[in-house]
Amino acid sequence: MNSTDNLTVPWYQINNIDQLDTPALVFYPERIKQNIDILKSYVSDVNRLRPHVKTHKCAEVTCLMLDAGITKYKCATIAEAEMLGLCQAPDVLLAYQPVLAKVHRLIQLIFNYPQTTFSCLVDNAVSATMISSEADKFGYRINVFIDVNVGMNRTGILPADLFELYKFCTSLSGIAVKGLHAYDGHIYEPDLLKRTQECLEAFAPVKQLVAQIKEAGLPEPVIVAGGTPTFPVFAKMPDVECSPGTFALWDKGYGSLLQDLPFLPAALVVTRVISKPDHYTLCLDMGHKAVAAENELAKRVQILNLPNLQFLGHSEEHLVVRTKEANTINISDVFYGLPVHVCPTCALYDRAGVVSSGALTDEWKIIARDRIINY
Repeated sequence: MNSTDNLTVPWYQINNIDQLDTPALVFYPERIKQNIDILKSYVSDVNRLRPHVKTHKCAEVTCLMLDAGITKYKCATIAEAEMLGLCQAPDVLLAYQPVLAKVHRLIQLIFNYPQTTFSCLVDNAVSATMISSEADKFGYRINVFIDVNVGMNRTGILPADLFELYKFCTSLSGIAVKGLHAYDGHIYEPDLLKRTQECLEAFAPVKQLVAQIKEAGLPEPVIVAGGTPTFPVFAKMPDVECSPGTFALWDKGYGSLLQDLPFLPAALVVTRVISKPDHYTLCLDMGHKAVAAENELAKRVQILNLPNLQFLGHSEEHLVVRTKEANTINISDVFYGLPVHVCPTCALYDRAGVVSSGALTDEWKIIARDRIINY
């Protein structure tokens, strides 16, 4: 069951599939390039794009973006930041507030990769002071963005308290305040008009803060805002840098939820049948360690070439499903799974097979999956 019954070969089919052990993560670079082109089509200036690399964590995917003229990036871990440094990305925002040892690692990155400008987030005076103090010891001045809580209530300072922190940070010698960061990951309304309204309401205090900062005679801050769901909203704002991440690989979750966005699935988990417990049941080698399992059982993966499945169980190494077609399926038959959430799925693998023109041609390391790359 490696192909459909009609004459059209599915886009995902791998002709030399016998070379691939399963479960396996595979990337389709032609589709990744298409997704990058789609992303660029939303903005008139590529310098307004600051894609997040947390989804793919892969140097080769980053290089495809660099080749497309994208120079600014966002990341969530020191390893992701180092991966971007290894790729010689010009501008990297660590969208995370470093503390203690992580501050030292950020300073080491600044030393090791002088061709890259690194920034990080702060949302309180204690962390800002600590970062500044450590930077002073090495003669550095680290760029920072003030993280604004626009409703997600995970990190960030409330808008009402931000201006005082902003002024305080400008007084510290070891940091340079570059702008504001506003992530609205709590907004994922399927309807674009409603999503736009929610986004604009959450972003309104940020606009007011920009005006307040300018009125105080301080330099106009750079604004980094949004994720994938609100990208089409911020893409229309010429003074905002947009930072979607999932667009590069796409997944079933956003594909179903955000039907206004035309990105293409570009990463799959390939699996095989390893057992047939009865006439209607299949056991696939796609357990928790192969595909993200944080959602309910029926919303973890879509098997593209075996629709109308009933998901029975999911354990560390096994996915058990029921189908009326089981009698036509053999042990070792191959199936292609589209993850519902691709970001944590990628983090389960240390490498991805590369599928080009229907053939497995290479493999790319998911290098920033590791917490430490070089130190």
